[in-house]
Amino acid sequence: MNPAQPSPPAHPAQAAKSVQPAPSAPAPSAPAPCAPEDVRRVACVGAGVIGGGWVAHFLARGYDVTAWDPAADAEQKLRRLVAAAWPALEQIGLAEGASPDRLTVTATLEEAVSDAQFVQESAPEKLELKRDLLARLDAAAPEGVVIASSTSGYPMSEMQTLAAGAGRLVVGHPFNPPYLIPLVEVVGGERTAPSAVGWASRFYEVAGKSVITMEREVPGFIANRLQEALWREALHMVANGEATVAEIDASITEGPGLRWACMGPMLTFALAGGEGGMAHMLDHFGPSLKAPWTRLEAPELDRELYDAVVRGCEEAAAGRTIAELVAERDRGVIDVLRATGRLADRRTEGAAK
Repeated sequence: MNPAQPSPPAHPAQAAKSVQPAPSAPAPSAPAPCAPEDVRRVACVGAGVIGGGWVAHFLARGYDVTAWDPAADAEQKLRRLVAAAWPALEQIGLAEGASPDRLTVTATLEEAVSDAQFVQESAPEKLELKRDLLARLDAAAPEGVVIASSTSGYPMSEMQTLAAGAGRLVVGHPFNPPYLIPLVEVVGGERTAPSAVGWASRFYEVAGKSVITMEREVPGFIANRLQEALWREALHMVANGEATVAEIDASITEGPGLRWACMGPMLTFALAGGEGGMAHMLDHFGPSLKAPWTRLEAPELDRELYDAVVRGCEEAAAGRTIAELVAERDRGVIDVLRATGRLADRRTEGAAK
């Protein structure tokens, strides 16, 4: 590795493996101060790409949003992100009264959550940071208010260890950009009260999201574990000179990605079995599971692979800026949602009544 360039950080799910808290019963949690349908004020703590995406989503659904981030330039970046996302949000339909003007950026974390009815945490993926921040949020937020973490990999049991009110802490894992991709994975930790999980799931539904409420924790949750398998194989192929970045992306966007937008991998494979469905597919293709078609062990992310992936993405961008690529992606997602009948009229959803 080039000493001037630090190694990329470990994946959060990998880092989490080293922390093994003792099993414990769910902590008591005070009743939420209002029903999910009655929420009007949301606090977003952490205003990067994911946190800012959440801000845009909640604003578009008609909520009053307070946000806090410790970065000196956080407010300017956040307002630029919301402004960039707003045209796409207008296309899919805004809730009555939705406006970027309903965003307030506060000077302190405590001020941001002081009267919040729901809190979404989206800090960087560092376990100790998450633990400390969730404990601070628990101490500052009104009693009973559910606090959700956007973590992409850490189980809540690993993050709630310092919070006195751990019963109200849940994972609410979104997908980028949160203002367009419907899915949120909700799961509690060992000390999370079941009522908090149920409340959070219902709130996200009211706020226009598609919710999977998981029965048990697993690092990386569901979709990220599936993404990670594909990502690792892609890195192997680049590292071994078997495919370029552009070829890998095209193999998905021009192939299975088109099917996956309508139907997941399990039902897609069931269709491969014809009238016999999945049973015939397994009988016919089951032996291929032993074929050397995948390598789930991650390759060494050395300098050569690092540079090859970065260079390949730059070539694939073909001069387009990140802002241009984001706009292109958003238009594509909207087109897919509309074409598959999943772009419901959201003007009456969210906080507005």
